[in-house]
Amino acid sequence: MIAPITGKLRKRFWLDVGCSIGLGVAAGYAYWYGVHLKALERQENFYIKLERDRVKAQSS
Repeated sequence: MIAPITGKLRKRFWLDVGCSIGLGVAAGYAYWYGVHLKALERQENFYIKLERDRVKAQSS
């Protein structure tokens, strides 16, 4: 008869949970700083340029 393997699933579960949380946080930071903030900066620069052009057109 083969002896049952005890505690293996529990150890693996916590390893999987820890890795998934760590990878999820890392992916979130990568998205936030690599994609989101750059897109937000482009958007802000566009609206600043638009406002400057509008003010320049009104004053001319």
